[in-house]
Amino acid sequence: MRVLGLETSCDDTGVAVFDTENGLLAHKLYSQSQMHAEYGGVVPELASRDHIRKLLPLVREVLADAGTAPGDLDGVAYTMGPGLAGALLVGASIGRSLAYALGIPAVGVHHMEGHLLAPMLEHDAPAFPFLALLVSGGHTLLTDVRAMGDYRLLGESVDDAVGEAFDKTAKLLSLGYPGGPAIAAAAAHGTTGRFRFPRPMTDRPGLDFSFSGLKTAALIAAQQHALDARTIGDIAHAFQEAAVDTLVIKCARALEQTGHTRLVIAGGVGANTLLRTRLQELGGRNNVRVYYPRPVFCTDNGAMIAYAGALRLRAGQKEGLVFSARARWSLMDLTAP
Repeated sequence: MRVLGLETSCDDTGVAVFDTENGLLAHKLYSQSQMHAEYGGVVPELASRDHIRKLLPLVREVLADAGTAPGDLDGVAYTMGPGLAGALLVGASIGRSLAYALGIPAVGVHHMEGHLLAPMLEHDAPAFPFLALLVSGGHTLLTDVRAMGDYRLLGESVDDAVGEAFDKTAKLLSLGYPGGPAIAAAAAHGTTGRFRFPRPMTDRPGLDFSFSGLKTAALIAAQQHALDARTIGDIAHAFQEAAVDTLVIKCARALEQTGHTRLVIAGGVGANTLLRTRLQELGGRNNVRVYYPRPVFCTDNGAMIAYAGALRLRAGQKEGLVFSARARWSLMDLTAP
């Protein structure tokens, strides 16, 4: 089965073609980050308009790269949610219309399930079951993954997602957008010990997260010191250390609780080098294999949507003629295909 995947949940326009026999044939991603950087974050209306401009040209390019004519497609998968409502509707309307015109089925994919399954695109893919840490600009959660569509929520953020905290702290330090890479770059020039920020909710039982207090600690430090290059680097360093420590501590608890020997890291924050290093060290101490998608598939992309959609289409799942977008949609609402 050959499936076209469309990702338009936020500020990245992603398109890919995945074949269940031959794997990923082609993919392209257009990032709007430069446009939104002027505002220090994503402007939903601008994101929607840019998806309208970019999606169909990207579809043509990816089909050409994949050596695939529209008539060769067996299905279309698009991100149905969660995300920005307007942005989601662009992908849903175009995806459903393409499928209708070609006389093939379409399926709406859960954005976070796409991230969750992104490591399956690699040659060394994890087998079910496993523990998954999903960390992005909009989500931070730990999930016990038994099989596709069989998910048990273990813990999530009670306030800001970790990626959102990175973005807001980067804005505070005038480091630009997106915040994750900007904080990491500044932290590389920072020193250990000048600032120490809290590791929120690690002093109590449970697997939930909170990053608002960490963000506030960075704000107070910034208000109490002149923000020269040295101080910015030291604050970024302390913030990244605290955020990563928090994630690692919670992963260690979840591994002990579930007994899993496989840990999957997905989402944009999963590209953070320090987080990868610390989790590899955790895995080495506990005989746990750690899996990541390649960095280009950590952020939003069409390949993960094409892959997840292909599995659900192959199992017979498809949408009706009336398409929809779900700005809020719990991963736990999904069922096995």
